[in-house]
Amino acid sequence: MISEREFLERADLDRGTLEIWIREEWLVPSRAATERAFTEMDLARARLIHDLRHNMGVNDEGLGVILHLIDQMHGLRRALAEALASLRERTPPSGA
Repeated sequence: MISEREFLERADLDRGTLEIWIREEWLVPSRAATERAFTEMDLARARLIHDLRHNMGVNDEGLGVILHLIDQMHGLRRALAEALASLRERTPPSGA
């Protein structure tokens, strides 16, 4: 887990921007004791948000849509992987 202070440094963010991103639910940190904690995935997502806004000119409304679609895609990939694993467990090996 990454502390909030370290996250701000590594993501090159100011606290105000982080608060906005959390309020918009673009980032959803976990709680470690009394302070927020972040993961490497949160850091990668923060960098993606930065790239979309600053390098690709995506506005806030578009950013919300893009992040939602990315989340759906990851959810579908996870569901597909689970379904394939379940199918493999039920299917006998070839030639048996």
